[in-house]
Amino acid sequence: MQISGAGALVTGGASGLGLATARRLAAAGAQVTIVDLPNSAGADVAAELGGSFAPADVTDADQVRAAVEAASAPLRVVVNCAGIAPPAKVLDRDGDPADLAAFERIIRINLVGTFNVISQAAAVISKTEPTEGGDRGVIVNTASVAAFDGQIGQPAYSASKGGVHAMTLPIARELARYGIRVCTIAPGIMETPMLAGLPQAAQDSLGEQVPYPARLGRPDEYAALVAHIVDNGYLNGETIRLDGAIRMAPK
Repeated sequence: MQISGAGALVTGGASGLGLATARRLAAAGAQVTIVDLPNSAGADVAAELGGSFAPADVTDADQVRAAVEAASAPLRVVVNCAGIAPPAKVLDRDGDPADLAAFERIIRINLVGTFNVISQAAAVISKTEPTEGGDRGVIVNTASVAAFDGQIGQPAYSASKGGVHAMTLPIARELARYGIRVCTIAPGIMETPMLAGLPQAAQDSLGEQVPYPARLGRPDEYAALVAHIVDNGYLNGETIRLDGAIRMAPK
C-alpha cells in the first residue's frame, strides 16, 4: 500500500502517538485528516501538515461518519489512537464498589470508539477502487501491553485494550474480502503527554524497567511501525507489541 497520495485519517491525532503518526504519514505524502475533540489542537496540527481537521467524539456514530466522509479520497489508511487511561480499581479506598460509570466510560471510548471508527471507515474504504494489487486500505488500532500484563488499577483499561486486541483477527477476516487489512499495535511505556507530566525521576524510573532499550518508547517509533504495517502487505490480523521486551509488574 502506497502512503503517498493516499487519504489518511488519524483519531487522537492532535497529540501523543496520534500526532507523531499524522506527521509521519504527511511526510510520506498522505493527505491527513485529524480527528480529535473540538477543544483539542487538531486545527493547528492540520494546518501544520496541510491536512484537515474533523472535530469528533469517537463514540458518536454521526460525528465519525461525517469525519470519514470528509477525509481526502481515496481513504486508504486509518489509525485509531484516541483513548483514555484513568485508573479505576474494583474497590475504592474504603472498600466500596467502584463507580460503574467510570468503568463504562473507559470501555466506551477505548473499545466502542475504536469499533465505531473501524465500522464507519470500512464502509467508505470498501467502496473505493482497489490498487493494481487489489488493496483498498489498512486500519491500524492501538491496544496496550496492559491487554496482556494489566496492573492493579487497570481492570477497565486492560479490558478495553484486550477487547481491541481480541477483535483484530475477526475484523481482519471479515474485511479481507474487500482488500482491507487490519492490525493492532500494543505499545509499552511511551513518551506521551500523560507521562511527560511526571517528574523526570519518575520517567527515568519507568524507563529503567524496560529490558532494552532501558527508556520510554518514543511516539515516532510507534509512527514508524504504523508506516511499516501500511507498507508490508503481508501483515494482517496481528497485534504487535512495541515495548522493549517489558512485562509489566502487578503495580
